[in-house]
Amino acid sequence: MMNKPLIVLTGPTAAGKTKLSISLAKAVNGEIISADSMQVYRHMDIGSAKIRPEEMQGVPHYLVDVMEPDEEFHIVRFQQMAKKAMAEIYAKGRIPVLVGGTGFYIQAVTRDIDFTQAEQEDSYRKELETLAREKGKEYLHQMLRETDPVSAEEIHANNVKRVIRALEFYHQNGTPISVHNQEQKERKSPYNLAYFVLDVPRELLYERIDSRVDEMMKDGLLEEVQSLKDRGCHRGMVSMQGLGYKELLAYLEGEYPLDEAVRILKRDTRHFAKRQLTWFRREPEVTWVHKDAFDYNEEKILEYMLSVCREKGILKSV
Repeated sequence: MMNKPLIVLTGPTAAGKTKLSISLAKAVNGEIISADSMQVYRHMDIGSAKIRPEEMQGVPHYLVDVMEPDEEFHIVRFQQMAKKAMAEIYAKGRIPVLVGGTGFYIQAVTRDIDFTQAEQEDSYRKELETLAREKGKEYLHQMLRETDPVSAEEIHANNVKRVIRALEFYHQNGTPISVHNQEQKERKSPYNLAYFVLDVPRELLYERIDSRVDEMMKDGLLEEVQSLKDRGCHRGMVSMQGLGYKELLAYLEGEYPLDEAVRILKRDTRHFAKRQLTWFRREPEVTWVHKDAFDYNEEKILEYMLSVCREKGILKSV
């Protein structure tokens, strides 16, 4: 029996995923699951470049506008919600189309990564948090270096949360989290997978990012962040760590002038796009879709993607 079909459409921010995802979903009788760590939140529309209801053209979307900004959204929660959505889509005889730019979220679904070993144990974590406060983050990072040098190379000392997570994993399982992560990465996908990465030339991508930020500012991003702040949202929340939110919150708190906040936002978004591309290059079994090779013609791009889906047996050949 063939594995269930799953289509992924991803790529860096501002590559043009949203519009193409609608054409793709309609062509394959699919429904869309958002693989985006920000669009899941209500009241966070402009900064997350959230798809508007009128842009959906009747295609059902899952994991958009389903949580409040004070709720914590993380990889395990995403995986649970995405799997539930997929089960609903399969039950209708349709194909799930996973769309978004958060690479680790996509990997959690495509490889069905097992997070059960990652259960957290409060007492040891509290002990590590105290150590970090009293002896500093470098001390904690050194502890990690002794038990799991591979993770210590990958995780910056400033990322105390991830350092603690890695130490906690070692404490619980007696094996380094880096070994566990490597094993998970090597898992084969349980799906009949078509994984598309949309790309545009770097210079054009950066131009599009800059003009997108200008557009967001025109559309009222500052007012959106102000109203979230008025609701009591602050930088300690996972939701407010998102690009566009943390920079403008810093401006509203008097940390730097508005033009500086916008400059930092553009720069950090470009860096983010670069990291996204690095992530996708490391992923096996992806089909790169270089838009310039299709003269930026959406119909040609769609036809190519559908031909790949037919080759993989996801779509019946016509």
